[in-house]
Amino acid sequence: MLKRGIERIGEKVIGAIEEIGQMTSMLVSALVWMVRPPFRVRVIFQNFESVGVGSLFIVLLTGLFAGLVLAYQSDMAFRMFNAETLVGATVAISLLRELGPVFTGLMVAGRTGSAMTTELGTMRVTEQIDAMSVMAVNPIQYLVMPRVLATTLMVPVLNMLFNLVGIGAAYVLSVWVMNSDPGIFLHHITRFISGQDFLFSSIKAASFGLIIGLVGCYKGFYASGGAKGVGEATTSSVVTSSITILLVDYALTLMMWSL
Repeated sequence: MLKRGIERIGEKVIGAIEEIGQMTSMLVSALVWMVRPPFRVRVIFQNFESVGVGSLFIVLLTGLFAGLVLAYQSDMAFRMFNAETLVGATVAISLLRELGPVFTGLMVAGRTGSAMTTELGTMRVTEQIDAMSVMAVNPIQYLVMPRVLATTLMVPVLNMLFNLVGIGAAYVLSVWVMNSDPGIFLHHITRFISGQDFLFSSIKAASFGLIIGLVGCYKGFYASGGAKGVGEATTSSVVTSSITILLVDYALTLMMWSL
């Protein structure tokens, strides 16, 4: 039994290493096709629309309630120390540095990443990807590269919209409901927030977008086992993307704020 347990652990480790290798190879191929003609501009912009417009509502809705909840809880806590004037800065820092990129990444992973896996997985099990290769159409160039590029570039945009809506919602709640001074609210935001916060927030969001696109495409591209296999690949895509986003967020936070 012990031997079998060790064998299973070894199989899992080898499988994970193989996946990382295949994923890295796919990423390198996608990066090469980003600068190598022919450039399929129409396909690229279709994916920009799918990622950006398709995920816009859920991202903005999440940002709205994240800002409201964060502002309310911060105000209630700070009032015990007569420090409610710091609510604006607290909300802005929390959203820009952590909650904005992470929540945006998780929402896009659940909405767009899963859709990518399902679409490519269906194409794989119905042999459409094989047919593309037979017709001399590179599937990495046509299917993977536009999706990875779209998520990498659009998630930072969605992240900034998330932050804008979240801070706006916090302002409305603090000023109109909690009777905070609007001037002080905005003053502390401009005092404690710098361009570095926006830069680091965008870098995090772009990294998460790359993870979402790469994992979503990889899981779908190598799906097998019919409809059940596609479903399992979709679930694995969302779980893998979400966990990786949280791990990378922690690593980037340590790197960025130790500079």
